[in-house]
Amino acid sequence: MPKKRESRGRRKGDKGKVEMIQCDNCGRLVPADKAICVTRMYSPVAPQLAQELEKKGAIIMKYPVRKCYCISCAIHYGIIKVRPEEERKARGLVI
Repeated sequence: MPKKRESRGRRKGDKGKVEMIQCDNCGRLVPADKAICVTRMYSPVAPQLAQELEKKGAIIMKYPVRKCYCISCAIHYGIIKVRPEEERKARGLVI
């Protein structure tokens, strides 16, 4: 059976098995090397309150939050995009 992409959609290389993790949105079990992980900075203080406190000289810490999504949820949230048809691999039709 022909391969759609050389890496088979994963980043594991020659490892064998990798652990499964849960998607933070839908709970689906996804291999850790296939999941799309995003790290964003999170502040526990509301943005308007943070601006007022920063004007007065307070330092507000921001914490990194790492979220991992399955491919379906990552596409739904716009983290990754679907490639246009011109960029996809040609499939079978040779005329």
